[in-house]
Amino acid sequence: MGFLKNSNFKIVFLLALAIGVSLSATVSARQQVEDTSIHATDTTGAIADPNATVSADTSLTSDTAAMDSAAAVKGATPTATTEEAGKVSLDPQVYTNFFYYLLVVFLVCVLVAVVGKILQIYELTRRMNGRDTTYYMYNVHANLFLVCLVVGLYGVYWSYANHGAQSLRDAATEHGERIDAMFMITTVITTIVLVLTHIGLFGFAFKYRATPSRKAYFYPHNNTIEKVWTIVPAVVLTVLVLFGFFTWRSITNVPEEEQKNALHIEVIGEQFAWTVRYPGRDGQIGERNYRLTTPLNSLGIDFTDKSSWDDQLGAEIVLPVNRPVRVQITSKDILHSFYIPDFRVQMNAVPGMKTYFQFTPTVTTEEMRDKLGDYNYDFVMLCAKICGGGHYNMQKRVRVVTEEEYQAWLNEQPYFFTEDLRKEFQVSQASEEEVEAKKLLANAN
Repeated sequence: MGFLKNSNFKIVFLLALAIGVSLSATVSARQQVEDTSIHATDTTGAIADPNATVSADTSLTSDTAAMDSAAAVKGATPTATTEEAGKVSLDPQVYTNFFYYLLVVFLVCVLVAVVGKILQIYELTRRMNGRDTTYYMYNVHANLFLVCLVVGLYGVYWSYANHGAQSLRDAATEHGERIDAMFMITTVITTIVLVLTHIGLFGFAFKYRATPSRKAYFYPHNNTIEKVWTIVPAVVLTVLVLFGFFTWRSITNVPEEEQKNALHIEVIGEQFAWTVRYPGRDGQIGERNYRLTTPLNSLGIDFTDKSSWDDQLGAEIVLPVNRPVRVQITSKDILHSFYIPDFRVQMNAVPGMKTYFQFTPTVTTEEMRDKLGDYNYDFVMLCAKICGGGHYNMQKRVRVVTEEEYQAWLNEQPYFFTEDLRKEFQVSQASEEEVEAKKLLANAN
């Protein structure tokens, strides 16, 4: 009966494996045929009518191009007919990749099962020959511990060597150097602890495995050892926490004089966008009051505060290099987080509360592109708090430029206090004056 069950399992497994292989081969062949046909169509069209001119209706051509572009974005093959354009299909390569990795998982499972069966057979053979099996398996497990130790330590080295550059990229701000120093010290200490701890754990399991001539010695309690492994980590963690605390205070506790000399901008988060407000010539950002929010005045800017009259809207964040920038951060709806990875800047955007972060950019966008060798690279501001379905798309480009480029860009930005808002403000002011007049008249009577 057990053999029958085992045989049924093998039959089902082999059947699934064969189906996976056939489907993968079919999809791969389909992809090759489609690629060949597309290439042949393009080549034939190019040879048959090299001097052809566009004779179709312009709107139809643009619609077809738009549908082809949309299909290309979704991974589908561009089509010429409206009927086929309405169908959404996945790139065949998706199926190929899926079945490829599915087969890899199956093969790994088969390999593990085969190795397990071989070990079982070997163990039974040793028992039949009257040889020891218990301590032999202890030796096998001990050697596996040693192999896992070597592989694990190599994995640590490999991850640092191949992915370390992603976290070790130079910061583009002054305070970022202090953040990076703190990060590096913490990483070095934790890596040393990781390596030593695992060498101790796996090394002891290998060296002190059970043998016929040695019994296990149980060591349930030792005051000295417990003091060491309690006090030493506590001291190290206390030093790291204090180091982080003083580093953070040096970044966030900015003297008032430096605050006044910084460029002030306001960043307001909402689902799922950021709004950036720049001060005008007076260098001051006007006050906001959520009670003043209207369809035209979506931020609830208080235009009775004359410093808000020249505030400007930034479609992106543009900052002058080597000039202190103080960002006033808040939210219209729920909790967001203002985050610029390259600047080592992160601060929560809290509804009904103003938070601040001051920093000085030291590298322009062009300099960073030259350094990375990527001439499409941009600094980007993200939301670091999961705030809903559109969280992934809540970002805004950040550019660091020279002072001259910054002033030229700022002169082109629109004002918040538009003509429509001026009319709305005048109406509201007239209404308030009328209400006050009626109150005074009532009091006089």
